[in-house]
Amino acid sequence: MTATPAPRVTIKDVAARAGVSKGAVSLAFNHKPGLSEATRDRIFRAARELGWAPNLTARTLAGSRVDVVGLAVCRPARMLGLEPWYMEFVSGVESVLAEHSCSLLLRLVRNLDEEIGVQEAWWRGRQIGGSILVDFRADDPRVGLVERLGLPVVAVGHPSLTGGLTSVWTDDATAVTEAVRYLAALGHRRIARVGGAAALGHTAIRTAAFDEAAGALALAGAWQVATDFSGDAGARATRSLLTAAPADRPTAIVYDNDVMAVAGLSVAAEMGVRVPEEVSLLAWDDSQLCRLTHPRLSAMSHDVHGFGAEVARTLFSVITGGGAAGSHPVPTPVLTPRGSTAPPR
Repeated sequence: MTATPAPRVTIKDVAARAGVSKGAVSLAFNHKPGLSEATRDRIFRAARELGWAPNLTARTLAGSRVDVVGLAVCRPARMLGLEPWYMEFVSGVESVLAEHSCSLLLRLVRNLDEEIGVQEAWWRGRQIGGSILVDFRADDPRVGLVERLGLPVVAVGHPSLTGGLTSVWTDDATAVTEAVRYLAALGHRRIARVGGAAALGHTAIRTAAFDEAAGALALAGAWQVATDFSGDAGARATRSLLTAAPADRPTAIVYDNDVMAVAGLSVAAEMGVRVPEEVSLLAWDDSQLCRLTHPRLSAMSHDVHGFGAEVARTLFSVITGGGAAGSHPVPTPVLTPRGSTAPPR
């Protein structure tokens, strides 16, 4: 006996489940203004429960943009795959995009000029409805590009770098200051920082904050080494800092990401420098990596997944004209002490 196929779910069914009109469902899935967030959420929940999604092909033929958000990242593919921050950030973005039946168009680029070309091609070719911009520099040329194209974007970066674009950001300067003050309170007077790429705006903000905090505390020694965020670069920087005589090397090191901190911990073990007895290590981001080492790494912790979700929500508000323009700070990274930091001996 042939089974009767289940009836096809339609937009009318979603509207009935959510208690709204078909037009309201269309507004929600086309990210148009005119609905409250509560109504929009109710429509998306009804669609999920019924297993319904809009026909993107039909919408494209009708002249609407396909629901795609762009993200271009200037990182080698291998490094991106090893960097927990970006994986958690993208997962947070995707968690919101899924609610809107939207896809992420991810592109790895070699430099800023290539990204500018990619963003312009995406927008002029109607491939995206908006874009997430990351890794801002001082006087970033993407600000002018976005204004010229009218491309809806959210900038992930401090407002001092993003030229008036709608931005979502963390207060890196305050977090760096807290990290240095914590280590100094433990008794460390010689503190180093293994930083990220010097050209990036958030690296410059952290560098300035470290210098200011070190000066205010009158540390006996303060070192900063710029890297490319990779484990290899973090290992090299750690090795160079620890090769000095014990009386002349740092007793604490702050790293700009968790990958470099884990590499630094391995180098310390290789050189016979005990952690935290002879050197304390403090990571940034606090991914699962920090909790799998021995000793577990102290870290500046923040919700990277939640950060990505907030970026995506803000972008949808920009696309729909929902009033998200301006600066949107998220909670500052919080110090989480673990076994890799202790008073110097």
